[in-house]
Amino acid sequence: MTENTPEQGSGMSVEQPFFRLRLFVAGNEPNSTQAKAVLFRVCDKHLKGHYELHIVDVFEDHQAAVAHQVVAIPTLIVESPPPRRYIVGSLHDEDRLLFTLSLVKREDRS
Repeated sequence: MTENTPEQGSGMSVEQPFFRLRLFVAGNEPNSTQAKAVLFRVCDKHLKGHYELHIVDVFEDHQAAVAHQVVAIPTLIVESPPPRRYIVGSLHDEDRLLFTLSLVKREDRS
């Protein structure tokens, strides 16, 4: 599944980087479902028009997980902007996800 949301007039500054994200999930398992929900919410709220998201279900495409060296599910790979980052787990801590994506500064975290 690919979601690409280039929107005009989103109100974001020109300096906002474009994010390429790849989330590896295992069907509708609870942690995978939670990871998708959190990531959709963060993208909609903070990255609108500035991201491309690929959802990879390892039940349907296990070779993609091997090719990207994914060893645990769910795993989010932030391919762009550099550096490439791997975030493993359900992404339940939204504040930590925002910090890891450099969308908030350390002192902004609760």
